[in-house]
Amino acid sequence: MTARTQVQQVMTQRWQGMDGLATVQEALDTLVASGAEAIIVNKRDDSDEFGLVLLSDIGKQVVARDRAPERVNLYEIMSKPVISVAPTMDVRYCARLFERFGINQAPVSWDGKILGLVSYRDLVLKSVT
Repeated sequence: MTARTQVQQVMTQRWQGMDGLATVQEALDTLVASGAEAIIVNKRDDSDEFGLVLLSDIGKQVVARDRAPERVNLYEIMSKPVISVAPTMDVRYCARLFERFGINQAPVSWDGKILGLVSYRDLVLKSVT
């Protein structure tokens, strides 16, 4: 029996955690400096959920609407709650989850902590080759 590829084997660290009160401009500066592709908005407390801001969210909700990035807070444009996946999930099921819910990326979390980020890019390039 062959071992199946798990999400933890293909996930990346191309994300940065930030507070929801940070501005989109601060997030963009952080993304450029770190080479990350997503912002995970931190929980405010233990009963809260993580939020997610992707470059596409900034494009659709800030750039396309001609809003000033230094005047928009992350909490205004984030997706929350977000669908996260377990690090032990089989990549096939992760791809099916993405398809079913129309998402392209998801945080990888375990025990209330973000471990990484997984995208279709990671699922295809790292698990098929």
